[in-house]
Amino acid sequence: MLIPIILSGGAGTRLWPISRESHPKPFMKLPDGQSLLQKTFARAAALEGVSEVLTITNREYYFKSRDEYQPVKKKFPGATDTFLLEPFARNTAAAIALGAFKIAAEHGNEASLLVLPADHLIEDQGAFAAAVKQAADFAERGQLVTFGIVPSAPETGFGYIEAEGNVVKRFVEKPSYETAQEYVNSGRYLWNSGMFCFKAGVILEQLKLHAPDIYQQAQQCWEATRATSPNNTAMVEIDSATFAAIPENSIDYAVMEKSDRVAVVPGNFGWSDIGSWNAISELSVPDNAGNRVIGEAVLVDVGNSFIQSEGRMIAAIGLDNIMIVDTPDALLVADRGHAQDVKKVVRQLKLMNHDSYKLHRTVARPWGTYTVLEEGKNFKIKRIVVKPGASLSLQMHYHRSEHWVVVSGTASIVNDDKEMLVRTNESTYIPIGHKHRLENPGLTDLVMIEVQSGEYLGEDDIVRFDDVYGRA
Repeated sequence: MLIPIILSGGAGTRLWPISRESHPKPFMKLPDGQSLLQKTFARAAALEGVSEVLTITNREYYFKSRDEYQPVKKKFPGATDTFLLEPFARNTAAAIALGAFKIAAEHGNEASLLVLPADHLIEDQGAFAAAVKQAADFAERGQLVTFGIVPSAPETGFGYIEAEGNVVKRFVEKPSYETAQEYVNSGRYLWNSGMFCFKAGVILEQLKLHAPDIYQQAQQCWEATRATSPNNTAMVEIDSATFAAIPENSIDYAVMEKSDRVAVVPGNFGWSDIGSWNAISELSVPDNAGNRVIGEAVLVDVGNSFIQSEGRMIAAIGLDNIMIVDTPDALLVADRGHAQDVKKVVRQLKLMNHDSYKLHRTVARPWGTYTVLEEGKNFKIKRIVVKPGASLSLQMHYHRSEHWVVVSGTASIVNDDKEMLVRTNESTYIPIGHKHRLENPGLTDLVMIEVQSGEYLGEDDIVRFDDVYGRA
C-alpha cells in the first residue's frame, strides 16, 4: 500500500504579492489555470494503486484545499482525499511523524508513505511514476528513500546530496556558487528535493532512534488527537496543546542526515520547487526580446523582463532584467537579480502590521468570498459572494454596523430576533451589537454589497456564537 502525503504549509514569501499568509504558495494559479496544490494532488492520485491521498495542512486552509481538490477528484474517483489539520506550523518532522502515526493506526506499519511538498512542479509524470516505483521498492526493504534531482545548473538555493548510485554519502547545506559549480561538474551530487518514501513503521522507528524527543511528544500528541477523533475519519484536527510541545525541526535534520538506512533515487522528471518569481517566469514562453508576459502589457524598448498583471494593462518603457507583478492591492517592481529578496519586503510588511502581507483584496472563506471594494475613515465597502446552501456564522460586532444590499439571489437573514428573506434589489440594516447570520438558501451564488460603518472595522471584530465550519 502506497499512501501519498501532501505537505501543504509553506508561506511562499518570495512569491508575494500573489502568495500571502491567508492564500499561500500552494494555492497560486499557474499560467495553465491550475494551482500547485491541484497539480500535486493529481500527480499523487495518478500513481498506480493509490486509493487515498492524505493532506497535512493548517486548519485555516482546510476548506480552501477541499474546494481546490473538487475539480481534480473527478478525474481520479478512486482516490479519497483525507486531511490531518495542524493548529500552527511545526516543521516537517512533526508533520511527518503525525502522518505516520495516523497511517500506521489505520493501515498498519507496513504501509508506505510518499511525502510530497505541495509547492513543487513536475513536468514528466511518467518519469516521476517510474522513480516512485523504484523508491517504493527500496522502502519495502526497510530503507528511508529521498529523491535527488539531477542538477541542471549551479543552484545555490538548494541543499545537495552526494551520492554513489543509490547510496547517500552525505547531505550538504546550500553552497556558494563556486562550490555548487564544482558539485555539478563532478557528477556526484544531486539537488535535495524534499520528497521522501518510507514505511510508516520504519520512519517512526528511526524517529525514535535519532530524535526521541520528537517521537515521544508526537506519540503523546497522536494519542490526544485520537481520543477526540473517530477512527478512519476523513478530517482529523491535531490536538493543539500537545502539538505545541513537539520540538520544531525538519525531517532532514532530525532523521535523514543521521540514519544509516537512507537511499536516494535520482530523478530527471522536470522538477522545480517554484521558489521565486524567476522560476514562475520560466513557465511562460519568451518573446524575441526575452520578455515573458502573463496578462496584458505594452512594452517599449524592454528586454529580459517578466510582467504579470491580474487585470490592469501594464506599460513599461526602457527597462531590462526587471520583474513587475501587479495585483489589485499591491505592486511589486524589482530587478530580476534580486528575486530572492522579496521575502524581505514581506518581513517589513509584517513589522508594519500591514494587511497586504496576509490578505488579498479578495479573501476566500468556507462559505464563499468577500472583496474589499473601497475603504476609508469609518467606512468599508465589500462585495460578498455566498455559495449555494452556505451560511456565515451567527455573529455580532462591537464596533460596526452593516448595511446589506442584495445584488443577485435571495438571502435568508437572522437579525437579532427577526428572520427574513431579502431578495434582489432589497436591503436590510444590522445595528451594532445585533446577533446576525447570512445564509444562501438558493441554487446559485448570492451576491451582496455590504457597507460597514464604525470607528473600528478590523476583521477581528467578530464574536461568533454558532458556526457550521467550527469557528465559533
